[in-house]
Formats: sequence, structure tokens, C-alpha cells
Amino acid sequence: MRIAYVITRGDAVGGASIHVRDLAGEMLARGHQVTVLLGGGGPVAEQLEAAGIPYRRLACLARAIHPVRDIQAYRELRAALASLRPDLVSAHTAKAGWIARAACASLRLPVSYTPHGWPAGERFAPLPAAAFAVAERLAARWTDAVICVCEYERRLALAKRLCPAGLLHVVYNGVRDVPPPLRAAPGDSPVRLISVARFEPPKDHATLIEALAGLRSLDWRLELVGDGPLENAVRERVRHAGIQDRVVFSGYLPDPAPALGRAQIFVLSSRSEAFPRSVLEAMRAGLAAVATEVGGVSEALDNERNGVLVPRGDAVSLRAALRGLIEDADRRRRLGAEARLAYQARFRLELMAARTIEIYESVLRNAAR
Repeated sequence: MRIAYVITRGDAVGGASIHVRDLAGEMLARGHQVTVLLGGGGPVAEQLEAAGIPYRRLACLARAIHPVRDIQAYRELRAALASLRPDLVSAHTAKAGWIARAACASLRLPVSYTPHGWPAGERFAPLPAAAFAVAERLAARWTDAVICVCEYERRLALAKRLCPAGLLHVVYNGVRDVPPPLRAAPGDSPVRLISVARFEPPKDHATLIEALAGLRSLDWRLELVGDGPLENAVRERVRHAGIQDRVVFSGYLPDPAPALGRAQIFVLSSRSEAFPRSVLEAMRAGLAAVATEVGGVSEALDNERNGVLVPRGDAVSLRAALRGLIEDADRRRRLGAEARLAYQARFRLELMAARTIEIYESVLRNAAR
């Protein structure tokens, strides 16, 4: 099978770009021909090159909406697809998804779309969300399959009437396993907490810092992995809370597995998510995890069975959950062990790739008819 993956941003590594990188690499390993079409260059292109994944840069495809540039991006992408003539196009994220589906319609190419968080969801103000919903309904006419990374995404698409139910499939994100030396010992002390998240508004580091400021009487350290536009603001919050001697800013790590393996508790304080890979990486490491109950997080973490869920934006609840785990090593061990078992059963990269191939093959059979 010849597959072209299309994604918008090459300048910032995020869950969607890592998803495409890992999925494309797995498809190559299974004998398929793959090319990633990428908006611009930067660290995403560097990671694709390091992984041996063929890619092309699209100079005009960018995240921001710009009518003239977007028309140029459509023409550029259409020309690239006409040259490649893939059997199937797999488009990822809203901007690349819309332009790629329009180009595929004009070329009569089968196309699947993975939104990685619907632009018509709760992260957007009502007016932009309504405009995105109209755009999604239009693009659905050009779509052969929509792959949602969690059941929450599928339900949101149905509630907002973004596309027909028959187009929707759920394929949970999957992450490649790590060897035993990179797995955590959640029962160890002193407790090291870790959060892997870009410094952007939806990740809500402010609530995490507020929660930890009330736990200074306990013995813990926090590692913040990631970069982004709000990093300096988070550093200032840490200083203002008086916990700067307990918090380490590690920057962006291409592979956070070693850092996760050194920790005892994973924490994610997001206000909105689709289905975060960082939670799956924490489960893979066998970590006790505390996360806000947003998006599809509860589809991975079953509260008090393999993790702890708290309301978003609630520093008091987050503080209580972290205190309970910091003070109870046996509970950390139990939750971490159950999280590891859930990862093995449901969230391995091989499972994601196999289910995705089934959908691709179904799309191609339907196209052949």
C-alpha cells in the first residue's frame, strides 16, 4: 500500500506529529510505502529524517488561517499528491485535514482524516467553534473515513453533527513499549513527580503549581518536561509559590521515557485534551498517574483502579490527590502495576497500527467498488 500522510506543523513537536511519525514508521516496518507531507521544517522534519521516514516539506501549509496562503497550500499539496499518486491519503489535524480532503476530492484519491481534537470542541470560543463545525460538515463530503483517537472524539462528532456516523471509527493512540530498565519504581522515595506537557494554555500548569504550593510540608520534587510560549510565566509562578528549589524545567525531550522511568507519580492538569499520549507513556512506565477528567482521559485511566482522576481547574482536588499518593507508597505501586497492565492490553503501537490498517483496507475496498 502506498500511503501519504499529511500534517500541518513541522515547527513544534506535539501529540499529532508524534502519532504520525510512529504510525508511518510502523507502516514502513510492515512493508508499506510511506511519504509524510509536512507544513514547513523544524524539529518534526528532523525526527522524521532520524527515523528514516521519507517526507516532503510544503512551504505554504501553516497553522494560521490565511486565505491567500491557504489557496497556495492547496495547490502545492495537490501537486505533491498528483506526483506521488498514493493509494490512500491519511490527513491529520484540522488545517491539513481540510486542505488535504479538498485536494483528494479533486484528484479522486481515497482519504482518511484524524482530527486529534475536533476544532468544534470545548477548546474554542462559540463563534470560531461554529465556523469550524460548518467547515467540518463540508469536508465530510470528501472523506472516506474519520479516525477518532478516543470514544470521546466520536461522541463529540455525533453531538455536533460534524459527519455521518458511518464514517466514524475509534482507534486508540498507541505507544511503542520500553525495556524494563526504563520502567518506573512508583513505590520508591523520596517521591519524584513528573508532568510532560507543552507550556500552552490548555495544559494549565498554573493549577498544578497552585496545588503543589500547598504541599511544601511533604518531601517531593517535580520535573516539568516540555517547552512552549508560557514557559517563562510558569517559571514565575513557581518562584512566586516559593517552590523553585523543588522544580526542575527539563525542556523538550524527544524521548521522555528515561525521565518517566525515574519518577514515581505522573501528573497532567490539562483543561482540555483529546486523548493525550503522555498519559499512555506514563502507563507504559508503570507510573501512578493523576490527571484531570477531560476529553478521553477517563478511557485510559479508570479512577482508583489504575490512576486518579480530578476535576479540571480544581487545585484543591488535585492537591488532595497528590497528597494521597505522596503519602502512600503501596497505593502508588498498586496503581502503577494496574496502569502497566492496561497499557499492554490496549495501548501498544502494534494494536493501533493493526486497527488502522483494517480501516485503510476497508476504505480501499469501498473505493474499488
